[in-house]
Amino acid sequence: MPKLAERAPDTGALPETNVSHDTDYYLWTQAQAALIRAGRWSALDREALAEEIADLGGSQKSEIRSRLTVLLHHLLKWEHQPQQRKYGWRATIVEQRTSLDDLVTMSPSLRAWPAEVLGKAYRLARVRAADETGLPERSFPPDCPYTLVQILDERFYPGPEEPDVV
Repeated sequence: MPKLAERAPDTGALPETNVSHDTDYYLWTQAQAALIRAGRWSALDREALAEEIADLGGSQKSEIRSRLTVLLHHLLKWEHQPQQRKYGWRATIVEQRTSLDDLVTMSPSLRAWPAEVLGKAYRLARVRAADETGLPERSFPPDCPYTLVQILDERFYPGPEEPDVV
């Protein structure tokens, strides 16, 4: 019998509350959530919980930077290897743009963050594009050749319109 099938069904009881976030992170998060729902404020692991909540904001910033890097990487490939274009590249471009929009819609205070990290994201995207395409890094502009408005514009695809995507 699979291990998951051997587990007892969830009875709605509080999860073990003396577990540390260092030993079983998932169980710790569930215990903290249950304690909050139960109003057992004194039982909360306040320091660790506050640290985790603060880290959530940092993870959103990191995700924006990461998605921007992937988007730039694919825009560079799109522009510099028009003969190699694939639907997967287009799908990745669309996915990253949509996800970036979702992230800043969910956290409007991060709307300026993409502009703040554009230079760093581009530098990494340039290295990745050079590695993946086999083109020398100097083939790509040293600074981002696209504006943030272009990067996020669903109609913007750099380079020649032809050839078609294969």
